[in-house]
Amino acid sequence: MTTKLIVGLDGSEPGDRALEHAKCLSKLIGNCTIELVYIIEWSPYSFQTAEENAMRHKRRDQEIKTATERVIAPALAALNSDGFSANGRVLHGDAAEILNSVATKDKAEQIIVARSKESGFAAKLFGSVTAKLVMSASVPVTVVN
Repeated sequence: MTTKLIVGLDGSEPGDRALEHAKCLSKLIGNCTIELVYIIEWSPYSFQTAEENAMRHKRRDQEIKTATERVIAPALAALNSDGFSANGRVLHGDAAEILNSVATKDKAEQIIVARSKESGFAAKLFGSVTAKLVMSASVPVTVVN
């Protein structure tokens, strides 16, 4: 049976460290697939004007295309050239909820993410994505510094 590792990517250097850790784990485990997930944060509680609502679908498609081209495709190409089994996807929503949902649906063994870069008042009030994920995930979460 293939072991699945979910890696939350955001195009940042900490995300690259999370991916490097996943590669190390994959080598140790053996028969392993690395699932790359890029999440475009979206809140149903944000205020939208009528014009923004009209353009929402087009903007969403463009955001997915951009994230796929800039983050997921290069990471997949590098993983495949290094001999790793990998897949990738870009999704919209709450990052902690989506990563947990993907891990549950894909029957993953672990979620690997980088430490959140959120700080200040918003992080104190709402908590970081990483903290929410660690507290709510259905599978083990590894947080890479």
